[in-house]
Amino acid sequence: MSPEILAAIAQGQKDAEKTLVSTALKVTSSLGYFGTPEEMKGKYLERAVGAKLGLYGNSAEEAIYPAWQLDKAGHPLDASKANYQLTFAGDQLPSVNAFWSITMYDGKTKFLVDNPINRYLINSAMLTDLKRNTDGGFTLYLQSHSPGKSLESNWLPAPDGPIYVVMRLYLPGPSVLNGQWKVPSLQEAVRSEKP
Repeated sequence: MSPEILAAIAQGQKDAEKTLVSTALKVTSSLGYFGTPEEMKGKYLERAVGAKLGLYGNSAEEAIYPAWQLDKAGHPLDASKANYQLTFAGDQLPSVNAFWSITMYDGKTKFLVDNPINRYLINSAMLTDLKRNTDGGFTLYLQSHSPGKSLESNWLPAPDGPIYVVMRLYLPGPSVLNGQWKVPSLQEAVRSEKP
């Protein structure tokens, strides 16, 4: 091949990677990125983005993965600049036939976050330990330092820097599959000084 063709191929690879990264950053749910061969037929960009996000994702009937990567202004989440809260109303707990979980990841390394309470996720098995709101729901505190002893049961420790958060809904119920159940929005909270 000529140098021009090789250069064009190399540029195409760079352009494709840029498209995959920018598209993956905006993904808020796994819906449409994983499925059977029939469901994914002809969906080349979606399949590539799904592979970029995580190989071997389940079909929607098996699991759905809502994710939070950006704040409301479209900037990457950063626990060195803000604290975040995720509130589930009492009548809007995740509808699943198996279990759900919410996992914190370091935005730089993409690994779990080492933290003083050795907590890497909050899941449905922990519901009885969570401090509940007056409506029966709960608020999770996603931040780099403790929200205080009385709220620590609801704390999902973050690194002091970029983060991303993934929810996993295993065997989602009909209200999740048909879009009736809404994923709560991640809210920026007032940042208190670290203790």
